[in-house]
Amino acid sequence: MLEFEGGLQSSKFRKSMDYIIRPMQDRDILQAIEIDREAFPTQWPHPTYSSLKQELRNRLARYIVVSGRNETTPAAVEQRIGSKSLWQRLSQVRHFLDHDRFFGEEKPPPAKDYVIGVAGFWIMVDEAHITTIATRNAHRRQGIGEWLLISVIDVAMHLSARIITLEVRLSNKQAQALYQKYGFQKAGVRRSYYSDNGEDALLMTTDTMTSASFQSHFQQLKQEHQQRWRALYEVSEVT
Repeated sequence: MLEFEGGLQSSKFRKSMDYIIRPMQDRDILQAIEIDREAFPTQWPHPTYSSLKQELRNRLARYIVVSGRNETTPAAVEQRIGSKSLWQRLSQVRHFLDHDRFFGEEKPPPAKDYVIGVAGFWIMVDEAHITTIATRNAHRRQGIGEWLLISVIDVAMHLSARIITLEVRLSNKQAQALYQKYGFQKAGVRRSYYSDNGEDALLMTTDTMTSASFQSHFQQLKQEHQQRWRALYEVSEVT
């Protein structure tokens, strides 16, 4: 799925007939915001164009996306999320949405392809901390979210991370089950972590990822995912 040569930005990625997984770019930011609001509608604050652009330039942060090659045309994407009328509507409410004036004076580059999932994490010394994994509602239960998690683990191991940590809502049992499947264990609770409703967050962490047991389990899960979602892995190499 992912092959690495010299780090994430110069890595070789693989694409299938329908999907490609690759590093996130500036032109993906508007769609990443759209996905975040769709996946986490009550969460506040949401990321903004300026905050995500800053994240993409943060040497500690890594973001990847899954884009659907046959979902829609680039023109349709730009019309949906980059049109003048939408920008006019956003400008009218930007002071209510974000104190840094939302997108400021900068207009983002046009969309190139249709992003259906996004994942991000920070790498700090030997620890990776997942900040987000989200897919569009229309693409749930299609293996995309799990594919993103697999890719995050792959990239984190390539960057010499020893463990991966994350926070997840106590009420989000489905996400907890996926993380537990991949070796994440409960490590604590962050009280009133989510500002929208004061819900607690469950802190989860992996064991040492270089251990033989983790590697064996992870490789088995990757194979099972490949077998179940074959269309994602019918690939040709791209750079």
